[in-house]
Amino acid sequence: MDFLLQPWPWYVSGPLIALVLLILVYFGKTFGMSSNLRTLCSIGGAGKYSDFFKFDWKAHRWNLIVVLGAIVGGFIAVTFLSDGSTIPLNPETVSDLRELGFYDAGESLLPAEIYDWGSVFNIKGLTILIVAGFLVGFGTRYAGGCTSGHAITGLSNLQLPSLIAVVGFFAGGLIMTHILLPLIFGT
Repeated sequence: MDFLLQPWPWYVSGPLIALVLLILVYFGKTFGMSSNLRTLCSIGGAGKYSDFFKFDWKAHRWNLIVVLGAIVGGFIAVTFLSDGSTIPLNPETVSDLRELGFYDAGESLLPAEIYDWGSVFNIKGLTILIVAGFLVGFGTRYAGGCTSGHAITGLSNLQLPSLIAVVGFFAGGLIMTHILLPLIFGT
């Protein structure tokens, strides 16, 4: 049981991810989470309003099972396989985050300064969530997929657009971390 409760080393989790990708390639499928949003919109009838959602969503039902598995697996991992310990962040990272106003850095998974209900119901918090949600949604659509789809499936299939997208994801993450985050939360 201790093996399940500890983070798995790269030489276990990496080959497991590769095995899943090989199975998907064998069956002619590709992995990605953002395509499920298109499938759900199509199921909900969005094809009446936009040609983008007019496709055979039934051919993509299998990927909805992946989402369900991620949700159920996450619940099982947190509820039954977690020892409740905090994430071991670098002390310099904790110090930098506390300077930006994230006082529970290293003590909780999600910062209350963004995800607490009190933060959602003020102008700054609501604006951050709306703008971030729009940028993630627009960026995912514009890039033709999400980080998991491009970084895991696209790169393993040696697709140049996925390499460009992943470089963009990392560049955007660096810009957010080192420029925008201090501007938004700096004192």
